[in-house]
Amino acid sequence: MASNMLGVIVILAIVSPALVSAKDFIVGDDKGWTTNFDYQTWAEGKDFRVGDRLVFKYPVGAHNVFKVNGTGFESCIKPALTEALTSGNDAIVLATPGRKWYICGVAQHCAAAGQKLFITVNSEWMAPSPSPSPIAISASGILPKFFPKAMLFE
Repeated sequence: MASNMLGVIVILAIVSPALVSAKDFIVGDDKGWTTNFDYQTWAEGKDFRVGDRLVFKYPVGAHNVFKVNGTGFESCIKPALTEALTSGNDAIVLATPGRKWYICGVAQHCAAAGQKLFITVNSEWMAPSPSPSPIAISASGILPKFFPKAMLFE
C-alpha cells in the first residue's frame, strides 16, 4: 500500500508542473487570422502569460503578421526593416510581460478590415509553493490544563 502511494506521489510531482505550463492560443480560434473579425472581443477574458504562444493560422499568401508598437497598431503602419511572418502557421512565444500589438500588413486588412490584435501578457505561471511544515508545539506548555484537547488544531 505504501509503495502504491509513493508511486502516485511521484507521478503527481512529475505531472503537476505541466498543469500550470504554457498554453497555445490559436488567434481567432476556428476563424483563424482573417479579415472582418473582432480580435479584441476574442482576446477578452483570456489570461495570456509569459511562456504562452500565440498561433496565427491563415492561408499562405492571403495574410501575414507584423509585431508593432501601440502607434503602429492604431495607425496600421508596418514597422520599417521588419519582415512579416508569412508561414500561415506562425507561432509567437510571449517572452515578456506587457502590452503586445499585432497587425496584418496585407493591403488594407488592418485599417479597413480590422485585422489587428492587442493583448496584455501577465507574468508567468508560478507553481504554488509548498506549505511550511507545521511547528510542533506541546499543548501542555501553552494551554491551561482545563483546555479540552479535542479543540487542538494540528
